[in-house]
Amino acid sequence: MKWLLRLIVLAALTLGPLIAHAVQPAEMLSDPKLEARARAISTGLRCLVCQNESIDESNATLAHDIRVLVRERLLAGDSDEQIRNFLVSRYGNFILLKPPFEPGTYLLWLTPLILLLAGGGAIYLNTRRKPPPAPANLTSTEATKLAQIVGHTDDH
Repeated sequence: MKWLLRLIVLAALTLGPLIAHAVQPAEMLSDPKLEARARAISTGLRCLVCQNESIDESNATLAHDIRVLVRERLLAGDSDEQIRNFLVSRYGNFILLKPPFEPGTYLLWLTPLILLLAGGGAIYLNTRRKPPPAPANLTSTEATKLAQIVGHTDDH
């Protein structure tokens, strides 16, 4: 019986985040097609407060306001692209979870590749490094001094 309880808890912890949404019933549109479009749009928009989740998942007040705005614009007859363009003009490309590949976002998109290449180059150069030269043999004078020092420390 304990295994069943553990299985249920594991399933809830694993699947819970997949079905968690911050969208409140009062926000939802009565038309299922429009609501599906609103959800599709809002899952691609970044919460400007949380910054690491979509407005569809965020409980922030600003995320709620943007979700409502998306639904209002859908009811006004705007296309999905018009809504995204409106939000980008208002908040910038940062509102998009996947910003476009354009001059203003090249660094954002290319930084992982640059870091990967730099790391690979550093590993390559490190493995190609010449081994340090072997230490030179001691001269007879140095060997005698060393023997005296070692012999001298043994007396103490």
